[in-house]
Amino acid sequence: MFFTKAHFLTRTVFHSLSLALAAIVLLYGSPAAAQATSGEPDPATVRIRMGPLWLKPTIALANIGVDKNVFNEPDDANPKSDFTFTLQPATDLWLHTGPTWVTGRVQEDLVWFQTYSSERGVNATYSVGWLVPLTRLRFNVGATRRNRRDRPGFEIDARSQRLETEYNGAVELRTLSKTYFGVTGSRQRVDFDKDAVFLNRSLPFELNRVTTAAGVTMRYQLTPLTGLTFAATRSEDRFEFSSLRDSNSTAATATVNFDPLALIRGSATIGYRDFEPLSSGLSPYEGLTAAANLSYVLFGATKFAVGLNRDVQYSYDVNQPYYLETAVSGSIAQQLFGPIDVVARAGVDTLAYRDRVGAAVQVSSRVDRGHSFGAGVGYHTSSGFRIGFDVDQINRVSDISSRRFDDLRIGSSVTYVF
Repeated sequence: MFFTKAHFLTRTVFHSLSLALAAIVLLYGSPAAAQATSGEPDPATVRIRMGPLWLKPTIALANIGVDKNVFNEPDDANPKSDFTFTLQPATDLWLHTGPTWVTGRVQEDLVWFQTYSSERGVNATYSVGWLVPLTRLRFNVGATRRNRRDRPGFEIDARSQRLETEYNGAVELRTLSKTYFGVTGSRQRVDFDKDAVFLNRSLPFELNRVTTAAGVTMRYQLTPLTGLTFAATRSEDRFEFSSLRDSNSTAATATVNFDPLALIRGSATIGYRDFEPLSSGLSPYEGLTAAANLSYVLFGATKFAVGLNRDVQYSYDVNQPYYLETAVSGSIAQQLFGPIDVVARAGVDTLAYRDRVGAAVQVSSRVDRGHSFGAGVGYHTSSGFRIGFDVDQINRVSDISSRRFDDLRIGSSVTYVF
């Protein structure tokens, strides 16, 4: 989406006001014993209540500063620099209807570049869910719609317009005091804009697809603040135009969830995936997968956070149609004195490509690696604002020279929770 500066500012004001009333996704919620999966609101964090309607609006001005490599170009291509910022208004919503909750979230990221108008856009996410928490039976359904114009991942450097629509549902039965059995199902459709292109490849032709999945779960509440979930899932990916990419997957996972009130917060998953391409010319993947987002606060002043993701991802290149991505990140935030904090962060992202048999590729079994390092300082005001200044260095190393880049991003951010 392209628009003038006046148009952008008009949309910014309109969406900032409308998001305070609009809604829509499932969130963590209240009683500690079931908070990790309940979807109910936490009364301690929701300030706006209008009878049965609870609202939690936030607004952030992120990345206001300079991007030294707007298009992720290699050094010999004369990388372009520009001033940019992103405005991120959002609202979480809960509506109490009898014993059930209607939950929701709406968020829009309004992205502005001063010189390169082709990089401007609006990324919108709308979600809605319905939770029925009965005594022994819990029923949960939801839908999410994302209309985005950003980079689909670390591999594709073009900000690509696409529409993602997802439906999901789950039923869980409590059989013992701490044991729950359930079934899950989901369907996701990804549609790129017909004009979305990257390195002369049509992204809708290569990546438009539908993913359907079904599974069974067993959850055990270890403590009031810790839950353990085992899941077995079968999924199918079917591509609209590039059927050579079609695949089936079987996955088994174990997940530990920590309540926001626990000493360690977040969740960690480890699993095994059997990824089976339907094309005989492509090797399968059988091995470990993982996902984690954990944090720990020491003495109320030092916060440690770690992120991990390892799984199969689809590539835009039909000759190397998928890769195994392994991403690890970490950060340390220290409260210095009063309202001042500092943070240091780093991350590594590895993309290990799989070749199609007999295909002509530039580098066989290529492995690209990305690195990021950053630091920042923040100031917390008594009215709920956090004002930050950040510097981040990002690069990608590849055996293909055109896939390499270095980028320095310098800027500020302002966040406010109502």
